[in-house]
Amino acid sequence: MTPLTGKGSLIAGVLAAVGASVCCVAPLVLLALGIGGTWVGSLTAMAPYRPIFIGLTLLFLGLAFRELYLVPQVCAPGAPCVDPGVVKRRRMTFWIVTVLLLGLLAVPSLAPLIS
Repeated sequence: MTPLTGKGSLIAGVLAAVGASVCCVAPLVLLALGIGGTWVGSLTAMAPYRPIFIGLTLLFLGLAFRELYLVPQVCAPGAPCVDPGVVKRRRMTFWIVTVLLLGLLAVPSLAPLIS
C-alpha cells in the first residue's frame, strides 16, 4: 500500500476533517468543558480554510474508497489481505470512519441550531 491509499487515506481524511471543523468544534468543546472567555471567539481564524480542508477530506475518502472497492487486490499467498475477513474489516472501518467524518464536517453547519 502506498502512503495515501487504504489506511493512509483514512488517516489523512481524519486529519483534514479535523482541520475543517476546528474553527467551530474547538470553541464548543472548550465551552462544554467550562473554559470560556473572549479569546474563544478568536479561534475562528481557520474558518477561511474550511473549504480546502473539506475538499481534502473528500479527496482522501475517495482514494480510500477506490483502494478498497475499485482497485483489484494483489496479494501474495499467505499475506493478510488474502483472508476475506481482513477485507471485510477494512471496509467496515472505512464506512465507520466515513460516517464519523461526515458528522464532524456537519457540526459547524448544525452548531447555530444548537445554541
